[in-house]
Amino acid sequence: MLGRLIRSLIAATGAMLVAHAPASAQEFRLLMIEQAGCYVCAAFNRDVAPAYEASPEARVAPLVHVDLRGPLPEGVTLTTRPFVTPTFILIGPDGAELERLIGFPGEDFFFPYVNEMFDRARANLSG
Repeated sequence: MLGRLIRSLIAATGAMLVAHAPASAQEFRLLMIEQAGCYVCAAFNRDVAPAYEASPEARVAPLVHVDLRGPLPEGVTLTTRPFVTPTFILIGPDGAELERLIGFPGEDFFFPYVNEMFDRARANLSG
């Protein structure tokens, strides 16, 4: 019951997010830093990634899977190299890190945290 209510709120928030997204929204990315053997990463990929990829949030910042020990996508600059998996990093249009979520807070809390990341990044970019 609580999960369905939260998902409904997420959908409404996501719609508002997309409506207020900057013109360059397609240039944002949400990196998921993961590694083989990470059971939390596997659970996220199984239970949440498909919902994220179909969400309004994914239109603002598509999910990009990056191996913890592998190279970063071209043009990406991070504040520090991640060391915990999963770590979610919001990357701006210029390739710089804007926000970071270390760990996975669970299916019911992931979207609210991601939307907070978007809100803070938007405030920092506009102000």
